[in-house]
Amino acid sequence: MAAVNSFGAQSTLTVGGTDYQIYRIDKVPGHERLPYSLKVLLENLLRTEDGANVTKQHVEALGSWDPNAQPDTEIQFTPARVIMQDFTGVPCIVDLATMREAMADLGGDPQRINPLAPAELVIDHSVISDVYGSAGAFDKNVEIEYQRNGERYQFLRWGQGAFDDFKVVPPGTGIVHQVNIEYLARVTFTREIDGVLNAYPDTCVGTDSHTTMENGLGVLGWGVGGIEAEAAMLGQPISMLIPRVVGFKLSGQIPAGVTATDVVLTITQMLRKHGVVGKFVEFYGEGVGSVPLANRATIGNMSPEFGSTAAIFPIDDVTLDYLRLTGRPDEQIDLVKAYAQTQGMWHDPAHEPEFSEYLELDLSTVVASIAGPKRPQDRIELTSAKEQFERDLQNYAQAANPAKVKDANGTEYTIDHGAVTLASITSCTNTSNPSVMLAAGVLARNANARGLKAKPWVKTTLAPGSKVVTDYYEKSGLTSHLEELGFYLVGYGCVTCIGNSGPLNEEVSAAVNENDLAVTAVLSGNRNFEGRINPDIKMNYLASPPLVIAYALAGSMDFDFENEPLGQDADGNDVYLREIWPDPVEVQKIADSSIDSGMFTEKYASVFDGDQRWTSLPTPDGDVFEWDAKSTYVRKPPYFDGMPATPAPVSDISGARVLAKLGDSVTTDHISPAGNIKAETPAGKYLQENGIAPRDFNSYGSRRGNHEVMIRGTFANIRLRNQLLDNVEGGFTRDFTQEGAPQSYIYDASQNYQAAGIPLVVLGGKEYGSGSSRDWAAKGTSLLGVKAVITESFERIHRSNLIGMGVLPLQFPAGENADSLGLDGTESFDISGVTELNEGRTPRTVHVTATHENGTVTEFDAVVRIDTPGEADYYRNGGILQYVLRSLAA
Repeated sequence: MAAVNSFGAQSTLTVGGTDYQIYRIDKVPGHERLPYSLKVLLENLLRTEDGANVTKQHVEALGSWDPNAQPDTEIQFTPARVIMQDFTGVPCIVDLATMREAMADLGGDPQRINPLAPAELVIDHSVISDVYGSAGAFDKNVEIEYQRNGERYQFLRWGQGAFDDFKVVPPGTGIVHQVNIEYLARVTFTREIDGVLNAYPDTCVGTDSHTTMENGLGVLGWGVGGIEAEAAMLGQPISMLIPRVVGFKLSGQIPAGVTATDVVLTITQMLRKHGVVGKFVEFYGEGVGSVPLANRATIGNMSPEFGSTAAIFPIDDVTLDYLRLTGRPDEQIDLVKAYAQTQGMWHDPAHEPEFSEYLELDLSTVVASIAGPKRPQDRIELTSAKEQFERDLQNYAQAANPAKVKDANGTEYTIDHGAVTLASITSCTNTSNPSVMLAAGVLARNANARGLKAKPWVKTTLAPGSKVVTDYYEKSGLTSHLEELGFYLVGYGCVTCIGNSGPLNEEVSAAVNENDLAVTAVLSGNRNFEGRINPDIKMNYLASPPLVIAYALAGSMDFDFENEPLGQDADGNDVYLREIWPDPVEVQKIADSSIDSGMFTEKYASVFDGDQRWTSLPTPDGDVFEWDAKSTYVRKPPYFDGMPATPAPVSDISGARVLAKLGDSVTTDHISPAGNIKAETPAGKYLQENGIAPRDFNSYGSRRGNHEVMIRGTFANIRLRNQLLDNVEGGFTRDFTQEGAPQSYIYDASQNYQAAGIPLVVLGGKEYGSGSSRDWAAKGTSLLGVKAVITESFERIHRSNLIGMGVLPLQFPAGENADSLGLDGTESFDISGVTELNEGRTPRTVHVTATHENGTVTEFDAVVRIDTPGEADYYRNGGILQYVLRSLAA
């Protein structure tokens, strides 16, 4: 907490007879005109002011925020808690486990290594829809999930018992973001610090981009890379610029028959067109009060799709009603209200804060929509979906190409371009929203009553975000109607959005590939990028859950719901979608009668316990993890090998060679390992040498806890273009330790350089490291032996992550780049002036001498991008984990 309290903001709030220490933002001039989101940041700075990383000047800068200025003031944000999913969370826990061993090696107490901010991990990214369309699908998919991921789950279960303030939600429970809003989110956080009970806004960063779903509850947070998540868990702040805030005014009411999904697709299109990358979006105005919390969460969830950092709603009575519905205790609800009103964070529709930019939507103008075929922002009004599909199809196929298919039962049918081969009710975006989930059930009931069936070539899956959905489906009697159309429960997890849709029907898959058909998927998700949903499916569409049902009945995207019947009833009458579309009044009545707070209380009472599969996992005991030398999923990383208690002095870099020379806009997707592992690559060879057959490779994502796999996949993207080579794509370089500097895999060359004691540098262009922030883009760079990255400009988070892994980020002089300086990557590099850091100051520039193969020399002063005192401490220690470990050991 604040060691300085320059503004005298420390105060006491008494609620229900309990005293809470708070930091009042009304002590800062200018606070009253700030948007809600910046008030949350202002409180954060007041509470963490230490005179070094957070200063009086930082607080004043936020209080005097100029909404029209471009962001240029860096601040340190300290989130209240961290949330993780299993793919991205495993490396964080691997690092904590490794720190425990290192603490013991330094003579300290391993039990001192614990998350210093509460951390929760939900296992939701590993279930795949292998089995579907039958009553036992859920149990079979969970069984397969445990077989595939048993090693990872054993490790996480050990962590659940070994670490304080770390909890794991076991597989088969729910999607991380839905569990977050229904149970984990506090809205107002409380924590005892030095014997004093503090209350402050619940802020939460997560290792998944859709963490922003919590913004619907008024919880400020967003997705971060694993390194920032680890930093936050270990009590370290996250660097950020004070952002521009886009005010989004809502007015009017959603028309009957229009869903929350239609609203969010409309907002996504508007905001992507406006341009909100790196900005906060904040909703305000008279219309906010009429937006149900579930709809707010749906909108917040899609923040990554429209590009903003956060998309937040302030706290009001709707927030409190949702907390009540989901079984939060009365004391917590009373505190949320009292705190928000005391701090001026309660939504007042009559008060308009200042914003950087303004947009407005009259909700009454929203119409039924889908989005696709490859981007969430490409909204299509349902009435023109058939025409738009026919236009878009020209980018994927030419003439019609019908294929005859015979299924396992001997039934023959014909499919063509546009056939809906996957209809999936899935994803955190929509499955947390009872209005659209119940509408899907009612549509299924109405369709069954008229004798309609899903087309036989459609794979139908239902993957809710929490078990509460199953409860209210059962109570409302809608489960059987969904199952009659083939929508059986396949799992509680992300599933389709992240590509875990599983295989299509064998005969459909064969027909699609043999005839090169451009078939489609319709999913109630948030991501529909090319190649993401299923390898057989070229065109993917986002839609509300009831529209997913409708497209399963239609069987094709080449369909006009207005004028074409879905089929005929028993009397031979045509049945149109409008005749069976759910009545919103009935949907609301069903919600009122089938959903109650007891469901949430019951389902979440044992949310961390797990089923018999979880509790029977053979899990090691003890404070320090027993690493399995044979494991190919979880390995002890080498970050602390031989680390002394006191950091060695920082040294200059001499005789370095270039591992990669890269162009502009190289993203973390180019750098970070992702996707499938190919047998002929270094990662594939490593797995085969360790007895893993290619069919069992799994993905880079599932093996993020094994640094040996991940190093071998760093800079290995098949689209990477290393300019050390001519017209070669992929993870290759030239190896100057070998005669003639032949082409080599980047990993293999790096091993040779490290064996020879030669440091490495990477040269880059503009916006180096943009895209989603990913921990392994920095971890892999460091473990490959790269000591410095020299670019024209950095994406902010990747720059920070490089420092967090002990890599020096440098920029070419303004207006210069590698090409203008005549550097082709064959040079040897000396970097001097780095040692100034040993004297407690950060040099503004360092001197770089590049010696060409012919002996000529290029010299320039590179700008040092260590931007804060905290970052300098991290670099001096060799990285953030080493800094924290030494601090705790001392």
